[in-house]
Amino acid sequence: MSKIGGMRKLLASSIGVTCAAALVLPLTLTTTTTATEISRPAAAPGAQPARAADPGIPGSTQSLPLAPLADDRTLGSAQGLTPRDVRPFSLLGVVWDDPDTELHGSVQVRTRAAATGAWSGWQDVETHNADHAPDRGSEERTSGRVRGATAPLWVGESDGVEVRVRSADESAGTAPAPLPSGLRLELVDPGSESTVEAPVGGAPADPPVTEPLSPDTADASAPNSDLAPLGATEIPALDQAQTQHELLTLHADGLTEEQRANPYIGPRPPIVTRRGWGADESLREKAFLYTKRVKAAFVHHTATGNNYTCAQAPSVIRGIYRYHVVSNGWRDIGYNFLVDKCGNIYEGRAGGVANPVMGAHTLGFNSDSAGIAVIGSFNTTRPSATTVTAVSQLASWKLGLHGGNPSGKTYLKSAGGNLYAKGKNVRLNVISGHRDGFLTDCPGGLLYGKLGSIRSQAARFQGRS
Repeated sequence: MSKIGGMRKLLASSIGVTCAAALVLPLTLTTTTTATEISRPAAAPGAQPARAADPGIPGSTQSLPLAPLADDRTLGSAQGLTPRDVRPFSLLGVVWDDPDTELHGSVQVRTRAAATGAWSGWQDVETHNADHAPDRGSEERTSGRVRGATAPLWVGESDGVEVRVRSADESAGTAPAPLPSGLRLELVDPGSESTVEAPVGGAPADPPVTEPLSPDTADASAPNSDLAPLGATEIPALDQAQTQHELLTLHADGLTEEQRANPYIGPRPPIVTRRGWGADESLREKAFLYTKRVKAAFVHHTATGNNYTCAQAPSVIRGIYRYHVVSNGWRDIGYNFLVDKCGNIYEGRAGGVANPVMGAHTLGFNSDSAGIAVIGSFNTTRPSATTVTAVSQLASWKLGLHGGNPSGKTYLKSAGGNLYAKGKNVRLNVISGHRDGFLTDCPGGLLYGKLGSIRSQAARFQGRS
């Protein structure tokens, strides 16, 4: 049995297996010692056939080239757009041609609310986003589609925009560096869901799937089919005893001696699936990408701002997903999981929440790790206690699948970044902040300051103290 196949068998909840028995779309999974693409599974005889597309979700992206500003005193040092009417959008960012070129300067925007016609004040967009990206030299990075980009910013439904991008201020009489070539403003409409209600403080029990599933939605749901019915909007929680029991029923070659003797794993929390937040599965690459195992979890913030309600969180995620794929040129959303301000947990990159899915979250350390992003910005805003607890619960379960001690240390090999050279073995906390692997302020100082609490809580959830 392959390691991934064994992991899927290990994690099937008795409830999920019973509900899903007639709906499972079988998978043939393989794993290698390097990142591996796994293509769509073929349907077995008697499997549920692919059906029509889910209605109502798609959304759109407007890409507007920036132009020199009228007050530009140094050629190439300021670009933007004057105020203008645009089609409705809710999330924005700025992209440019070369992903290895950094934008040294500032990006500011103001937007017009569609509901009231009122213009916002100027808002800063986080420009240092090169640290959230596929690893250099990886197939995803060298696809020819990847672009440089700012972080996305959630602004709510808007129909007008103005933007200005300026190089860093002159210093010691030296002219500022030119801005990257090919600057464009990306305006993202995340689309609207018509079939799934957004969870607030925990999603309700998943109803039977009655509407048709598109082939792509069925494919994305299939890697989770041992945990919940095909097409489910939520993977249900398991208590400690259920989770430990399933860990111990894994095939012998899938567990270490230490795990068999001490099955440390946190109870599985409820997880909103990609279908639950309304992913348009036609956008992403169709194959799934896996690494060997999950030795560490990196905690991030999305830097999209905190001006969203928990009912809007699925829309924010759809916006980030579309921005990562359509605007940045990635194969899928970069994070493995996302957590909102109410503590709801969401599946990120497709491939199965229990599987070691390769993300694009921590440049240099995407192999053998998972990226957990808290939706918001936490340089000046504190994360809620509910969110901190949810991150702890998620990390205790995900790391426990691979024998990870949340309070411990591990080694990861760098794929190259601005802190560690390619090939260097780096000793890191099993639960680390993004800034531990790359020189960045992510996940924001106030969330980074909670990592000690997250580690201790996660260890307690595993039963280690």
